[in-house]
Amino acid sequence: MAVQLWETLKEAIVVYTGLTPSTFFTVLALLLAVYYVITGLFGASPDHHRPRHIEEEEMPPLRPPVQLGEITAEELKAYDGSDTEKPLLMAIKGQIYDVSQSRMFYGPGGPYALFAGKDASRALAKMSFEDKDLTGDISGLGPFELDALQDWEYKFMSKYVKVGTVKSEVPVTESESPAQPSESTSRDIDVADAKPSEDGKSETTAVKSDKTPSKIDADKEE
Repeated sequence: MAVQLWETLKEAIVVYTGLTPSTFFTVLALLLAVYYVITGLFGASPDHHRPRHIEEEEMPPLRPPVQLGEITAEELKAYDGSDTEKPLLMAIKGQIYDVSQSRMFYGPGGPYALFAGKDASRALAKMSFEDKDLTGDISGLGPFELDALQDWEYKFMSKYVKVGTVKSEVPVTESESPAQPSESTSRDIDVADAKPSEDGKSETTAVKSDKTPSKIDADKEE
């Protein structure tokens, strides 16, 4: 029975391929050998993915965002990613966001690392990497730049958690000293203090300036 099947197979090989049985099986063996070689070189092997899996396992899990409240721009610099124990923060229009999940972009060595730990509103609006634009001052920006900044803000609001605000540093002006009474003020006081007497004549109060206009002007020139 087996001999009969082998004879039938040989006849079928000759009829359908035009090759002798020995030539057919030789070609088939060569094709299988080439297939295994190509699979070994370019195929997906579990060993090829092992380093990536190990690397992912070694990466520490992201910590939950911590609300910082209101901090100064100087305090924000401590969250630029240089300290791995602290979250990676960035601010837009005075609003601070935790961008730790995008450390590859905003962390050290990333394309946007200059923006980390700062309010980089102006730089984002202008897509500038110059130090002078790494600020939250957006005065003087054009409509297209403001639209670009708005797009960045919408992106951050939808993707990252807001954890605080940047304290506004408004310069405090010293209070001016009380103004010294001028010549006209002294005269006004003298006139205001004048009171009508019973006989219809006016009399002035005892408090008057002991300087005449000519004497005051002289003092000023001195």
